Amino acid sequence: MNSRHNIVIIGGGTAGITVAARLKKARKSLDIAIIEPSDTHYYQPLWTLVGGGINTIADTVRPMADFIPAGVTWIQDRASAIDADRSAVTLGSGRTITYDYLVVAPGIQINWHLIDGLAETIGRNGVCSNYGADKAPYTWEVLQGLKKGRAIFTQPATPIKCGGAPQKIMYLAADYLRKHGHLDNVDIQFMSPGTVVFGVPEFQETLYKVIERYGITFNLQHELVAVKGDEKVAVIRVTDPEGKQTTKEFSFDMLHVVPPQSAPDFIRESTLVNPEGWVDVQKHTFQHNRYPTVFSLGDVSSTPNAKTGAAVRKQAPILVANLLEHMDKGTVGAGESYNGYSSCPLVTGYNSLVLAEFDYDNRPDPSFPFDTTKERWSMMMMKRFLLPVLYWKGMLRGRA
Repeated sequence: MNSRHNIVIIGGGTAGITVAARLKKARKSLDIAIIEPSDTHYYQPLWTLVGGGINTIADTVRPMADFIPAGVTWIQDRASAIDADRSAVTLGSGRTITYDYLVVAPGIQINWHLIDGLAETIGRNGVCSNYGADKAPYTWEVLQGLKKGRAIFTQPATPIKCGGAPQKIMYLAADYLRKHGHLDNVDIQFMSPGTVVFGVPEFQETLYKVIERYGITFNLQHELVAVKGDEKVAVIRVTDPEGKQTTKEFSFDMLHVVPPQSAPDFIRESTLVNPEGWVDVQKHTFQHNRYPTVFSLGDVSSTPNAKTGAAVRKQAPILVANLLEHMDKGTVGAGESYNGYSSCPLVTGYNSLVLAEFDYDNRPDPSFPFDTTKERWSMMMMKRFLLPVLYWKGMLRGRA
């Protein structure tokens, strides 16, 4: 097996597969390798709906082999280290792969251990999370058994994949309780370390109405720091307007946790990252700021946009164009540049969704010729039925 390739892509997730497919469509002669250990590929945006009982995990999974583009070498191993000065990637097996160009797209790392007591109690004691194929079904189990008491939903202080996911499952849970006559008997609390409900004011106004409709208490500058699972107590760090911090304990019957997240350890230990620990790229072209033959996109990159699959759909063709331009001319940026587009389909109930699309400056960047700040049944149907097809048959094939 070759140890050197024209282009090595780390990661067989949304970003890695999409870039590989587009590169092969653009230039079949390229020798491309994907480093990816998993034999399964997940469509993660549906995990919220799994937690809400709409879909099952089986709806979200396909064999990885079905989506490795024809002619691309699949190295079924994990990357364990990157030496960008030698254009080399070390694999978990100890083998070294070298490259002419590197695309870094391993996704994001879930850090359960950074919340004290969480790893020991997740999946029991009413402590659930949609951030894992093995965990989302328990969210639905807990929700079905919830008839009274308190339901707490949390968001960490770190960047996360799908910034709207912490709220989406809360709105689905509230709608479920409403439909079954239990909403008045459950105290729903959201714990956010931030200072706003949503970063784009036009969509925040709509969410205010959703929060009021369900009677949700939305706590700003409240961060989950520990879970006492057997006692069913969440420990929350509260920051007051003057910056003083105290801790409070909240009992719960349901606790949905979104864990802290980061770039994978082997990325953070490399020379590729910025001071915040993300792959340091130019935000419009995806070229690394210090290593010109390295590119990165998706959740692991330093681009200051929401970390979503919709962002990758816009990023991938621009990265491919810039990489090929550099390969041919030694320059980048002659074509279209990335404006920070991201999309967050904010599920607000079983039959409603707000499609929040916005750019780097948190300005709405709609794809449809109607007011997308409104809750719409049609957008929920799009999320449930159209977007998965677009993903499996479009994005991962380099067609959309």
